[in-house]
Amino acid sequence: MNMIAVDIGNTNITIALFIKGKEQFVKPIPGTSKAKLTQIIDSAWQQIPIAKRSKEKKRDGVIVVSSVNPDWTKLVKKIAREKLDERIYLIPEDIPYPMDLSVDPAGRIGTDRVVSAAAAYAVTEDALVVADFGTAVTVDLVDERGIFLGGVIFPGFEISAKALKNNTALLPEVKVKEPKAVYGKTTEDAVNCGLYYSAIGALREIVEHYAEKIGRWPQTVITGSAAKLIHKDCDFVDSYVPNLVIKGIALAYQKYIEKKSDGLL
Repeated sequence: MNMIAVDIGNTNITIALFIKGKEQFVKPIPGTSKAKLTQIIDSAWQQIPIAKRSKEKKRDGVIVVSSVNPDWTKLVKKIAREKLDERIYLIPEDIPYPMDLSVDPAGRIGTDRVVSAAAAYAVTEDALVVADFGTAVTVDLVDERGIFLGGVIFPGFEISAKALKNNTALLPEVKVKEPKAVYGKTTEDAVNCGLYYSAIGALREIVEHYAEKIGRWPQTVITGSAAKLIHKDCDFVDSYVPNLVIKGIALAYQKYIEKKSDGLL
């Protein structure tokens, strides 16, 4: 399996290269940096081997995308077409979700949420919670059968910090970091503590409600750019896994090609 996995978020676009199923690199890029995005996608594509029977010397690989940002999806599609003469494969439009969903079919579910949950479930094979701390925070529940049940969404650190700044006269906008104490002795530190501990407290409360719903405490996995910051203070969390969406994209494509080879698609 040779592929470029692309996780298009609200702030960054993360590119990963897999050669024969093995991860070669993972690189996050600001979504506004078209030149760097083009360079990394092109460089990754050149590392994929040429198909043995291809007279046109086409490369034996695919570009698979999970996206929550339609405009940046169009940008990646344009780069693939104009720079590489290739198409992209979108989840779930071209590649099916790698797990079953028990959600409102009329509602749009973020692809990143589903593939992350699938990647975590592939390891735990049991009921679990997956929380992704990015621009927005998502906290999703999967049952013991591996069915995605749904979840909650609330603002991430940057959105919350900007909201405090924009809706008050004197509060500053802060970049959240690990607090030195549980309470702040300056306004900046107080805002920092408030945002930091409210995120952890919200996660704990949500997981407790999920546990009551399913009758037992689920394994809890966190991911996302801010998860690295808070996981030390989350004693109820079982695992911190960076780049879980990328792992989910790879899993989705792997399941897709397996079903195709078995004649199930």
